[in-house]
Amino acid sequence: MTNVYFIRHGQAGTRDAYDSLSELGRRQARMLGRYFVSQPVEFAAAYAGNLRRQQQTAAEVSAAYREAGRAFPELSIETGWDEFDFHHVYEELAPLICEDDPEFRSEHEALREQVAASAHEAEVHRRWRASDTKVVEAWAAGRYPYGGESWEQFVGRVSACRLQDGGGAPRPNVIVFTSATPAAVWASKALGISDGRIRRLAGVLENTSYTLLQLRGEELLLLSFNSVPHLPSPDLRTRR
Repeated sequence: MTNVYFIRHGQAGTRDAYDSLSELGRRQARMLGRYFVSQPVEFAAAYAGNLRRQQQTAAEVSAAYREAGRAFPELSIETGWDEFDFHHVYEELAPLICEDDPEFRSEHEALREQVAASAHEAEVHRRWRASDTKVVEAWAAGRYPYGGESWEQFVGRVSACRLQDGGGAPRPNVIVFTSATPAAVWASKALGISDGRIRRLAGVLENTSYTLLQLRGEELLLLSFNSVPHLPSPDLRTRR
């Protein structure tokens, strides 16, 4: 039996420099580490994707363990845990959608103007917009030509990640530092759901929330979803 803690990364930065934690994101991650220390939870293995925001979250959790004089496993990097490349999807598909959807074109142009105007003022301005949803839905449905990873390929990549050691031996607790959609993919596997409902699960995940799954042989159980006991006040809870 193995308990797997899927961690969404801490709050990230600006829309055009998203792959790095904000100051609040680092604080959220350190608070998560201190919470695990207080339980106490010992991890036998730790994984992260190749994204900086995922690895920076892991570094803050690991630092909390060091502060407490507790051991934390060496982080194993596996690109299978990476989020899909939203920036690339947006850059390729947005111009195509603009040609077909005047409302989207207006939203897209207003967004670009807003981002440019605030580039030197705000540390964080990565907000999820209606136009973002349209782009992701178009990508997932394969409505336009796209040169990168498809939705089906993304789900397959994340689903193929291994959570046991080479010999298949169970380990009591494993932690995975990833992003919203990979965590939702695995939660959906436990629930037996797919398609757009995966994205709906991803959309509600708080930064540094943990989703706890349990592996019992071939059985996968969802024990908790989007837990944030380490973030006691609303001002600490974010979704970006």
